[in-house]
Amino acid sequence: MTFVLDMRQLAEDDPSAVPGRDTHLVLIPSYNSGRKLLETVQAARRHWAPVWVVIDGSTDGSDLTVRQLAASDPAVRVYRLPRNQGKGAAILHGLRHAEASGFTHVLTMDADGQHPARLILDFIAESQANPDALILGRPIFDASAPRIRVLGRKLSNLGTNLETLWGGRFDSLFGFRVYPVAALRQVMESSRWMRRFDFDAEAAVRLCWSGFRPINLPAPVQYFAPSQGGVSHFRYLRDNALLTWMHARLVAGFVTKLATIVRWRVRSFRR
Repeated sequence: MTFVLDMRQLAEDDPSAVPGRDTHLVLIPSYNSGRKLLETVQAARRHWAPVWVVIDGSTDGSDLTVRQLAASDPAVRVYRLPRNQGKGAAILHGLRHAEASGFTHVLTMDADGQHPARLILDFIAESQANPDALILGRPIFDASAPRIRVLGRKLSNLGTNLETLWGGRFDSLFGFRVYPVAALRQVMESSRWMRRFDFDAEAAVRLCWSGFRPINLPAPVQYFAPSQGGVSHFRYLRDNALLTWMHARLVAGFVTKLATIVRWRVRSFRR
């Protein structure tokens, strides 16, 4: 906690002096996020630099204002995929550029304004204190959260708990996280999956299998109505089918890796 407070004081006194700006970056994938994209980037930028955005083939023009911001702020960088490929694909694109630029960790956050930018410092500070861990947001929902979405993620969480032998009991779908760049890229490139809505859950499970310890930090979530600029691309049948197939793959992997997973859980328990 003292380290976080020191970082906050540095950020207020001299933002360029905050440690970690050459190792950690904020990565925001975006597909047709409307006006919330610029708001999210500006909020993230108030708390951290650099902030990178990967435009996943958007067609709504939402990237134009962010490009204007990047033209005047060298800490903001925008990449663009020629067509929509999915959240995971956009993050993988950003990971490759981040690793090539020497960054070791990325904090991912959604472009729709649901994630708390004010907690960026807290999550990055926790990552700096535990560089070999996954820093995972544990969402705190308010009345704006659709009940069916909350219930659905409980089922997904049950699946990931099983697949990791309850190794951390993390939220499987909350995308406000800090990942190790090289390890996540390697996990993603070793699979043809994790490119769309299945990214968050599968990435966390497979990194846990690789030995990364999950650390959960609470983070409030706010859902915005369309009148507030809220945009959702979640499709219940399509995305739930994708999650079902993902959990089927992970359960199969769990069975074949059971001995390894048990050893990992024993080591985690002893820490």
